[in-house]
Amino acid sequence: MQRIIVYFSLEGNTEYIADKMAKELSSDKLRLVPRKAYKTGGFSKFFWGGKSAVMAEKPELEPYDVDLSVYDEIILGFPVWAGTFTPPLRTFILENKEGLKGKTIAAFACQSGAGAKKAFSKLKDCIGIDSFVATAIFIDPKEKPSEENEYKLNEFCKVLQQR
Repeated sequence: MQRIIVYFSLEGNTEYIADKMAKELSSDKLRLVPRKAYKTGGFSKFFWGGKSAVMAEKPELEPYDVDLSVYDEIILGFPVWAGTFTPPLRTFILENKEGLKGKTIAAFACQSGAGAKKAFSKLKDCIGIDSFVATAIFIDPKEKPSEENEYKLNEFCKVLQQR
């Protein structure tokens, strides 16, 4: 099975999981990079990132080259912002609506607080699917490594490998 992990990472937590997952699943990766970078410090990070997420903005992305037709499974990864998935992922989904049709889709979220379950629901609506084959929620995996995050990663990968 050909897999790709498509993700956005602001401070490295989502990328940390995407890297580990790609090794475990022998997956390709595509990191989404917005043309205009989000702020990463202090209050402005939460204000501008949260506003962008709540307003369902679709930021322009740096050019990327991917042919989704060669993949059977697409894994989407994102940090949770204001109870939803991040705008760069929204842009990718809208730019690739046709390429996502009929694919097996899994998703993972990284967060410090809460909101991932709500974010998964919004992500399903954006893609136009009823469910994901697997989901996982990681709490600050790069900043605060834990046995719980490792367990969740292993279980997520196990579900996908058994398909």
